[in-house]
Amino acid sequence: MTVPIGLWVFSLVCDFVFVYTGDTRWAVTAYFTLAGGIVGALLAALPGLIDFLGLHDERAHRVGTYHLVLNLAIVAAQAVNFWLRLQADGDAAVLPRAISMVAVAALIVSGWLGGHLVHVLGVTQPQAHAAGEVAGRHDRLHPRM
Repeated sequence: MTVPIGLWVFSLVCDFVFVYTGDTRWAVTAYFTLAGGIVGALLAALPGLIDFLGLHDERAHRVGTYHLVLNLAIVAAQAVNFWLRLQADGDAAVLPRAISMVAVAALIVSGWLGGHLVHVLGVTQPQAHAAGEVAGRHDRLHPRM
């Protein structure tokens, strides 16, 4: 999911540069990187869903559910953002830029949840299923667990 994150963050940066400079090329770039992020997120959703369906640990499933729902909400918000930019004069619209800011903030939370799944709970790591333990208890990033 790194490609959509990068595209959405860059789209927000382009929005800020457009507001600062008034150069419409930045608004156009923000629009297209927003679209690319949506496509990338939809492509990343399939492997993410497969990983989610394979979760058996109750904690991992709960965190995975939050991660899934938040990611779907972000994609939906960005789709609305894209539609608003398509409908209105994208150069003057404030709401799409506000949606981008909220979406990028939500991406931080979603990224933390995804990191927690992998590095603490051991999801997608081969040692996660050894002896029925959660692999994160032996993760080098969290040696005290």
